[in-house]
Amino acid sequence: MAEVTALLARWREGDRSALDELTPLVYAELRALAAAHMRHERAEHTLQPTELVHEAYVRLTGIREARFDDRVHFYGTAARVMRRILVDHARQRTAAKRNRNAEVPLDDDCAAGVDLALDLVWLDEALDALAVAAPVPARVVELRYFGGLSVEETAACVAISPATVKRYWVFARAWLHQRLTTP
Repeated sequence: MAEVTALLARWREGDRSALDELTPLVYAELRALAAAHMRHERAEHTLQPTELVHEAYVRLTGIREARFDDRVHFYGTAARVMRRILVDHARQRTAAKRNRNAEVPLDDDCAAGVDLALDLVWLDEALDALAVAAPVPARVVELRYFGGLSVEETAACVAISPATVKRYWVFARAWLHQRLTTP
């Protein structure tokens, strides 16, 4: 973990060789995160985990003025990037289809991934609305649901206590459920 943080610092300072050293260290975790996302997608999904992680990696390394403070911040940003990729893919595939009566599959032991019963585009829109009303709870959902981060990792990423992460998680689940099930 410390090695990833040190390499991120070197990369932030302009050392391009740090990126070469960083790649094999983070690839496996990014691949596991992408696989978790894709495990809950439909079987005939045209985007594969390897493509998702490669696209996310290209976007992450292409961010100008990238300022990843540490490993948790890097993976939090990766979660946000993967969310955007999956939502863009879903938006292209089924812009007209909406499952308004879907349950919000965000349980307390949330693993990264997207439930087939939930329209990903609509969840994205609901999360954007939550981010306007309550930015930190929306970030908690993004990190836990899309990033697969634990309560403790989420707390570190957002700079709040684990107890507050749990409270925001409960609040956001209720808010999203109401938003996604109200016509």
